[in-house]
Amino acid sequence: QVQLVESGGGLVQAGGSLRLSCAASGRTFSSYAMGWFRQAPGKEREFVAVVSRSGGSTYYADSVKGRFTISRDNAKNTVYLQMNSLKPEDTAVYYCAADPSYGSTWYGAFGSWGQGTQVAVST
Repeated sequence: QVQLVESGGGLVQAGGSLRLSCAASGRTFSSYAMGWFRQAPGKEREFVAVVSRSGGSTYYADSVKGRFTISRDNAKNTVYLQMNSLKPEDTAVYYCAADPSYGSTWYGAFGSWGQGTQVAVST
């Protein structure tokens, strides 16, 4: 397994930007596809974005496509989520997760999770 620690959350006005980071421990980071999920109060955890092991392939939820960008730096054992044009409905706790397979939109495929970082978007 890999240990994950998210950072970069905070409070931002609608239309603003934030960049989340997720630092992974261990020497096998490049063996995992990496994803971001989010969970708003009273709602189920939902898929946001996923990036392949090499970083060459990405996939996004329709709700964030065109506004969010997932990327990774395997030399730094870090995955990022650049969030632009933020909306109040993006308010949630954001989690990064590691998938030992090829990457999925299904949370059950991800075996390692961070503790989450809060993102709040005000009107």
